[in-house]
Amino acid sequence: MTQPTNYLNNVFINCPFDKGYHPLFEAIIFTIHDCGFIARCSKEENDSGNVRLIKIIKIIDDCRYGIHDISKADLDADSGLARFNMPLELGLFMGAQRYAQPKHYNRDKRLLVMDIEQFRYQSFISDIAGTDINAHHNAISEVILHVRDFLFSHANRISIAGGAYIATRFETFTKALPAYCIALHWQRDELTFKEYIACVISWIDSNPI
Repeated sequence: MTQPTNYLNNVFINCPFDKGYHPLFEAIIFTIHDCGFIARCSKEENDSGNVRLIKIIKIIDDCRYGIHDISKADLDADSGLARFNMPLELGLFMGAQRYAQPKHYNRDKRLLVMDIEQFRYQSFISDIAGTDINAHHNAISEVILHVRDFLFSHANRISIAGGAYIATRFETFTKALPAYCIALHWQRDELTFKEYIACVISWIDSNPI
């Protein structure tokens, strides 16, 4: 099977999409692009005719790297039930890696798993015991460091800057983002996934490392 376009640069993001997590989500996207990779996730398409699970599977197939934050394990305020989207997508990614045929490009997949605390997962998804869990404590700086170190360790690109430096760049970009939105006649608080990435790429092009 032919390797998908940009497979070696594509990074699948599996994380909560709620308002409280959004600053961390934006930090992950920025870090991926500032390290020279391409952020991908289920929010990149708005096609009501495309079944969501099939769309996610296709994106996973397109990505060598996966960043999975399983921190959204609390009960939904409205339904009183737990949300299992993140563990499901983590399982899909691990399955794509594990069950690929020998020499198939999916055998080369790499993944980062994050949570608020390192061993909290044992209470709700103990089957992944033995997997290194990176605790971020809901801190943007820690999320950036984990994502940066993960990509550097597996891609081994000397051009990737240090996590602390990328965190400083993210802070500068975040302050500049409202002006980008004004110039483009976009609403800062209503940016779509692709609109946010367009701003990130434009800023990075104007502010290379």
